[in-house]
Amino acid sequence: MRTKALAPAALALLLAPLATACSGSAGAAGSSTVTVTVGYQSKTINTVTAGTLLRSLGYFEEELAARGQKEGVTYKVDWQDYATGAPITAQMTAGKIDIGSMGDFPLLINAMRGKELKQPTHLVSVTGYNLRGGLNTVVTAPDSKLESLADLRGKKVSTSVGSAADGTLVRALQRAGIDPSGGIEKLNQQPSVGASALQAGSVDALSQFVAWPGQLAYEGRAKALYDGAELNLPTFHGVTVREKFAKERPGVLDDFLRAQRKATDHLRTEPVAAAESVAKETGLPAEVVYLYNGANGIATFDPALRPELIDALKQDVPVLKDAKLVGDVDVDAFVDPEPLARVAAGSAQYPAAVAARPELWLKGEARTRSFDSPRELLKAARGADVRSAYVPDAVTGTLWFADRAVWVAEGPELRAFVTPAGAKAYVAAHQGSGARVVSFAEAGALAA
Repeated sequence: MRTKALAPAALALLLAPLATACSGSAGAAGSSTVTVTVGYQSKTINTVTAGTLLRSLGYFEEELAARGQKEGVTYKVDWQDYATGAPITAQMTAGKIDIGSMGDFPLLINAMRGKELKQPTHLVSVTGYNLRGGLNTVVTAPDSKLESLADLRGKKVSTSVGSAADGTLVRALQRAGIDPSGGIEKLNQQPSVGASALQAGSVDALSQFVAWPGQLAYEGRAKALYDGAELNLPTFHGVTVREKFAKERPGVLDDFLRAQRKATDHLRTEPVAAAESVAKETGLPAEVVYLYNGANGIATFDPALRPELIDALKQDVPVLKDAKLVGDVDVDAFVDPEPLARVAAGSAQYPAAVAARPELWLKGEARTRSFDSPRELLKAARGADVRSAYVPDAVTGTLWFADRAVWVAEGPELRAFVTPAGAKAYVAAHQGSGARVVSFAEAGALAA
């Protein structure tokens, strides 16, 4: 067996409470100063409406200031930034973080650990989601000879065990007929470590969550091997809160969710400005942030606890159980829709996710332009001062950088794909139509 399995002791170490000098959870009732501690992942940009963007906009602080004036209390927010959800869970179960955001798989570990350590937590809202699973991607080095997931058999693959990206890898390998525990050599690494390992050639592939795959592809340091949307299973990130805190400070939780909705409104109405803001805060390229968070981005932002997302969470439990990362998790008991229902009462629902359209971002412009087809996008981009161009995968709908996509010409039609395997599968299924793989430059010339 080649997989470096995560032993129970290693899991305990991973989730053990971290020693920090933070002020911790909200102060006792009646104190003059109350500190609310929020754990977030600045570079996991699917969580920005509960983290990076929300912090930069100051909406939560505004809500708390208004509350403080009424109550005669001074509220402070301690924002704590982490690379993954595991340390946020560790701090929550130690009573040191009140509200946190993380992906669907880490949320289940959060639920389990909270119950085990008698610090129960609850899922109270969603940040961003993709109904097909396109937020997670497996990438390889730009010059890699690997062409499909089947080529990973016997190879070294880096991922963060227990993350949504690891869940995607496990499911994808199973569908490809590869044993996830023995068919590859899995390395449990932080996203940044895995990215460095891929660049150094010490691993053959990297399976990670937003925004690592897009960033590496944009910078020319990786190419997509597997699009998580091929699973056609929803993935999302959400907000979890300590039950004790929610009971002691229900109004503060309402303030947070109200502020999250305001941040969601801002992102949906001003996607370019939001992308620029998140880029400034994180150091990520704005073009990468927009790939995920833009008007046609891979993520759809909506706090609602949509039934299909909760159902997907239930389907995640067996995957984590097989990996011995959780036991039984009562998802229905973990999900608490009441706080969001209070905050959103009487408000219009956000529109559901729609199919992505090709999109062009020109330099110097604060708005992007959408097109009905990839051909129209390429034609408009020809000779223009392009900052970034995006196209949806012809099958999965996952948005990708036009110059990093794999293009297929079929008569007058031009189609884009995230992965070479996706493009080759389409060509193989349409042999009679003359479909063929072409370069980005050829696709541009054909669009003229």
